[in-house]
Amino acid sequence: MTPTAAPAPPAASDTAPVDARVPARRLLPLAAQHVLAMIAAPVSTVFLTAGTLRLAPGTTASLLSAVLILCGAGALLQSLGVWRVGARLPFVMLPGGAATALFLQIAQDHGTPTAAGSVLLAAALLIAVLPLYARVVRLFPPLVMGVTVLLIGIAMIRVAARLVTGPDGEGEPRAVLLAGLTVAATVGAYVLLRGVWRQTAILTGMAAGVLLAVATGLGTFTPAPGSGFSLPALLPYGTPEFDVLAALPLLVFSLTTLAEITGQTVLNSETVGRTPDPGRDVPRVARADALVSLVGGLFGTSLMVTSAENIGIGRLTGVRSRFVTAAAGALLIGVGLATPVSRALAGIPEAVVGGSSLVVYAVIAVMGVEMLRRADLTGTGSMTAALALAAGLLPLLAPGLYDGFPGWARTVLGSGVVAGTLTAVLLAALLGRFDRRTATPEPDAAKTGTPEPRAPE
Repeated sequence: MTPTAAPAPPAASDTAPVDARVPARRLLPLAAQHVLAMIAAPVSTVFLTAGTLRLAPGTTASLLSAVLILCGAGALLQSLGVWRVGARLPFVMLPGGAATALFLQIAQDHGTPTAAGSVLLAAALLIAVLPLYARVVRLFPPLVMGVTVLLIGIAMIRVAARLVTGPDGEGEPRAVLLAGLTVAATVGAYVLLRGVWRQTAILTGMAAGVLLAVATGLGTFTPAPGSGFSLPALLPYGTPEFDVLAALPLLVFSLTTLAEITGQTVLNSETVGRTPDPGRDVPRVARADALVSLVGGLFGTSLMVTSAENIGIGRLTGVRSRFVTAAAGALLIGVGLATPVSRALAGIPEAVVGGSSLVVYAVIAVMGVEMLRRADLTGTGSMTAALALAAGLLPLLAPGLYDGFPGWARTVLGSGVVAGTLTAVLLAALLGRFDRRTATPEPDAAKTGTPEPRAPE
């Protein structure tokens, strides 16, 4: 009797979920979800920048157009990929909140042309260090990242407060009340909304703040004039100026982003079912960030960074296609070119922006606390964190502490983020050796199967 052959298993699809095409009737609503989930970040960041730098409404509208277009271009680049630029994963791109904080610090201390030049220097540095990716990323373990993010959050809360109080620090009661109502509306939206709508809590809070300002007379809503479609203005602050010492906060931050990019890339790869390959994908993500940031520096923005916050939408909907985030990028470009949208948003009262920004940067500070909680604070770790936080907080608590020092020392030590981060990096490297000497030897990577990091492409 001839044996019957076992039935062949069904052929697997040649197309991975991340590369699957989505029907047009589903593509637009799915892309709109991603836009709604991330639109609050560029809007609030632009108005924090405009309020802090006292930009004219027309300049604010142009800056918002630039940021939205760059967010869209970044999403397209990361999702579709060109050569070795872009990881071809469902990523979106945003103006970095922490990077914006440092940009504003440089602008206030050294002027906006120097801040624009600092963005260009930081983006160029990121491209330059990619061949050394595996070595550089080891300088920024969770302990160092936690200190850096916590200090950025604290510094920016102070800056955001000035949007409410004004540059002299003496706020009018109605401005403080309007900011408080905006914060309350933001918290209410976060508590009451569900799913993807919860991620729009900041934007919802800002909208509620504007309505309250107009209804109660606590503020005014005056959109900038203009209509139709237009391109953002090139070099809004004039010709960029290059000062390496002044740019140091952003230079250090650009290196720390490699650690964050690594985690986000691995998480996104796992979410869409692709085997993580940091050595290949992280440099591609970083190159896209750097290239978009180089263009952004010419249009007045700070560093643009790839964000993994939209990964939750992919998990919620079960759609893992990178073409959805590419379509979201196209929508963002369209919104950025629509002049009425950006000029209407330019009329938001400063106190409303200040209230929303307080929430955003308080959340950044909490993120730093969470990173420190995950860090190894045993042995010398607690001492490293304590001294790094002390070095970072001193310039904030005693602003005149380094007034008698040379200019280069004031630039380095007077920036809480730079002083704290450099202290954390140095102490983690130096004191960590004592922990390793007394620790139980770890098994060889060859015995445990732990992969060694390979050189990037």
